[in-house]
Parts: sequence; C-alpha cells; structure tokens
Amino acid sequence: MSVLQAAAGDGVGNPPALTEQEAMFRTTMEAAQVGIFVLQDQCFKYVNPYLTRLFGYSAEEMVGHMGPLDVVVPELHAFVIDQMQARAAGISGHHYEITAVRKDGSEFPAMVFGSPSVFDGRPASVGTLLDISWQKAAEQRIRELADYDVLTGLPNRRLLRERFVQLLAAAERDKTEIAVIFLDLDHFKRVNDSLGHSVGDELLVEVARRLDSVVRRIDTLARLGGDEFIFAMPGFHTAAAADVARRLIDVFSRPFEVAGHELTVTPSLGISIYPHDGQDLETLLKNADTAMYRAKDIGRNTFQFYATEMNTATLDRLLMESNLRRALAQNAQNEFVLQYQPLVNLRTGMVIGVEALIRWQHPELGTIMPDSFIHVAEETGLINPIGDWVLCEACRQAKAWCDEGLPSLVMAVNVAPVQFRQPGFIEMVAGALASSGLEASLLELELTERTVMHDADINLGTLSALHRMGVELSLDDFGTGYSSLAYLKRFPVGKLKIDRSFVNDLETDPDDWAIASTIVSMGRSLRMTVLAEGVETGEQLAQLRKMGCDMAQGYYFSRPTSAAGIAEILRVQPFMNR
Repeated sequence: MSVLQAAAGDGVGNPPALTEQEAMFRTTMEAAQVGIFVLQDQCFKYVNPYLTRLFGYSAEEMVGHMGPLDVVVPELHAFVIDQMQARAAGISGHHYEITAVRKDGSEFPAMVFGSPSVFDGRPASVGTLLDISWQKAAEQRIRELADYDVLTGLPNRRLLRERFVQLLAAAERDKTEIAVIFLDLDHFKRVNDSLGHSVGDELLVEVARRLDSVVRRIDTLARLGGDEFIFAMPGFHTAAAADVARRLIDVFSRPFEVAGHELTVTPSLGISIYPHDGQDLETLLKNADTAMYRAKDIGRNTFQFYATEMNTATLDRLLMESNLRRALAQNAQNEFVLQYQPLVNLRTGMVIGVEALIRWQHPELGTIMPDSFIHVAEETGLINPIGDWVLCEACRQAKAWCDEGLPSLVMAVNVAPVQFRQPGFIEMVAGALASSGLEASLLELELTERTVMHDADINLGTLSALHRMGVELSLDDFGTGYSSLAYLKRFPVGKLKIDRSFVNDLETDPDDWAIASTIVSMGRSLRMTVLAEGVETGEQLAQLRKMGCDMAQGYYFSRPTSAAGIAEILRVQPFMNR
C-alpha cells in the first residue's frame, strides 16, 4: 500500500492496518493548516479536515460525490477542467488563483497547487488549497493607502492622475471638454488653530461627504492634501461648469455639525477647461489654482474661470440672473416699470396705439434696458413671471387711460417664445383682461415670426384661440426669420412689423428699400396692417409713406415715455400736423 493510498483509505473510515510511517503521514495530513485533496476522474478521493472545514461540507459529502467544479464559481469551470486534465496527463502545473464557493454560497479567494500522481494504479493528482482572503485584504489595503486619502477616503493625487489619463484619451477621441475645478476652504487654518487639528480633520471628512454627493459617478473628486479638493468632470463646457460651481458653493450654505460645534465655512473655486486652458493635468491644475486665488482676491465664497473672457461673460450672466431672482422674490413692481412708445397712423398722424416696453430700475446699477436681461430671463425660465407681470400691468394701464376719458388705443405687448409656449398662456391672457376690464380688441400680442413658425401646427391652435377671444396679433421683426407664406395666410395675424434693420438705411440702400416695399405690398395683399419700426428721420418716413406703409413708430415721433407722457400725447395728438 502506498502512502497516498494510506492517506486516502476508504475516504471516510479508517484505513487498513497502517505502518508507522503511513500513520505518521496520515496524522500530518489531518493536522495540516492547508486544504489537501486527492483527485481522480475529476472527483475527490480524499479531503483533509482543514479542507472540509474551509468549505463547510463533511468528508462523506465530498469524497466520491463532489469534485472541484462543485466548489468553484461557474465562470472558472473551463479553466479548472483544463488544469485537471493536464494533471491527469502527468503534466506538472503552477499555482493559480480561483474564487471558491462554500456550502452556504459565500465566496472566497483561494490559491491552488496540483501535482500529477497515481492512485490505485491509475492517473490522479494531489493538490493543496490555501484561503488567501487575508492576503487579498492586505493587497486591497495597500492599494487604498497608495491611491486613496487616508482621512477622507477620496482618491489622492496619484489616482487622480491615473484616472485623468483615461479621461484625456476619451476627450481626445470624442472631441469633448473636461472641467477641472480647484476648491479650497476659506480661512480653514482658523479652525485648526482655534479648535485643534482633530476638529479640523472631522470637518474635512464632513466636507468631503457633502461634496461627494454633488458629483456624478463618472466624475473624480480627489483630495490633494490639507483643505484642497479637485474635481475632474468629463463632458463639461463652460456654462455647465459654472452651474456645478454654484451647486458646490450651495453645499456650504448649511453649517457643519462637528464635535459639538456648529461651523460655517465657505469655499473659493477656480475652474480650467480642457483643451482651452491646458493639455495635461498639471497645467490644468496650475491654471485652476490660479483662478482659485483670483476668487479669493475678489472676496471668497465664489468661483472664477482661468480664461478672463469666459470669466467675465459667465460672471456677468450669473450676476444678472441672481439680481433677477432677487427682484422677482421681492415683488416685481418695486423695480420693473413700463414705458410706452406711440404707434402712429401714417395717413392721419394720429396715435392709435402704444407698445409696452419694460425697464428695470436696479437700486444700484440704475436703469437696465431689456436687451441686457431678457435673454438671461428666457434661458432661466424667469421670463414667465416677468412676462405675466408686463401683460397684467399693460392691460391695467390701458384701461386706466380709457377711464380718464382719453381716446381708445391698442396696447401692444411683446410675448417671448418661452412665455408663449408655457402651459396656461391662453388662460393667463384671459385673466389679465378680466382683472383689468380691458376690451380684448384693445390688446395686441406681438410675436416674432420665429416663435410662430416653431411647431407651427401646434401654435396655430393657440393663435386661433387668442383670435377667438378678440385679441389682436402681430408678427414682430418680420423679414428676419423664415416665414412660410403658406402658414402666414393661415395664421390669424392682423399686422406685420417691418424690422428696424430694413428701415435704418431705407433712403440709401436699394436692397432695404426693396425688402420693405415687398413687405408692404404683401401685407396689403393679405389684408394686413403694416407697421415700420425704428423710424428716426423724415426721409425714412417719406419713403414709407410713398410705399403705402400704414403705421410707424420710432424716435422721430417719440422715445419710450411714461404713462403720464403718453396721456399728454393722446390729449395733444402732436403728430397730426406733420
């Protein structure tokens, strides 16, 4: 009997009479702190006690009934079969790793080594199996120490650099941008100096936790050391990076509860954009750091872009948006006012309408014209409350003039595309008329042709509903868009407004004259009124009268003026003798 056979015995019971050497060998196998097994025909012929304890099976369950495929994850079956066939063929192997499966279904990493052997005169193999969970845990800990910040658990500079290489490759391939944001806490040293470094460390952990809640899975948030945090965010252009920076600042709006203290800290952020501000991580970090210090210089708790031209435009927009939100929150009537510009009948010279024009009386910046803030209001959705207020105030003022006994006149109100497409716009118009008591026929809504032509079939329903209410409709800036005459004749529009760009050089540019004349002729053919905007000289007025234009507005008659000024114009009608 061989020593191998003595060790195996019948697999579960006592072997035949053993020699002293064989008994010592068996005792050694059973005392070993490593799993030992004998395989033949891909089935266990012997397993030592350590292996059975490791997998949670008994020897009776394993020997003669189970094989390696029963204790290895399915995805490794093909590999394990190759190894068993090689050992059976007498080929020596090398140690290899597997993911083993216990009886309860739990998994653990293991190292296996097998050698060819013979059992009962037939090929077999003897192997050892070692649980390497502790080794893997140690390796993972080493990787964490190498790649992650010990205090916060965030990626460190090394891992940031490694990930950024991948981000750069993807950005170059897809021609996209990467935003790098450098965040530094303001006056963090005061926390360490006054409350101690342990409190400072706890604060950094809480800051990291809040910041991590803002980023996406594809972003990398890293801690460089101290109170410096870096964000690498693929696919972010300038405007999107500014939005993220604002959200990061908002993270600090609530105090941090740390070690029984309520701490308020603020951040300063610098932003650089790949590829505009650098082609590699170090350059982008340096430039973002420079921008961050610029943010500290202008007062902290803010952000700056590295590129001055981007920074100026972005900050101006954000400042405008912030001021708009404040003005609306504090009641629009306090800062927004309406002025009115007369609409003059060119045949009689009588003022038969006015256009309502909004002005923003900022308490610090003075009067802000709509060209400076309307586009911001449209982008942010603030145009809806602003537009609704304009509509209600214009209707109220028109009715007030009527109540004063002044001649009835049409009140023209500009409607922004976003406002026109908002749900409930028709109800909003009806409400403004009802609350003011103004006749619907005295309200004229001015829409650009781009607004009307966008989803023309859908907009036709809205326009028709307004027309049925009795509201007048006009197309503003006509000739600058892409109107379809087929749609134009279907729309219930009563007036076309010739854009001022065709009026400016009317007396000197034959092309402008031809365009304006064509619009007048087309309007007459479609039985529409035609009004020219931006009339500033008598020569322009003469040309428009010669074409047969119906109405005009512009500085030649009057600049936009107050409600009281319009009341005086209506009483005097100063343009009837021109």
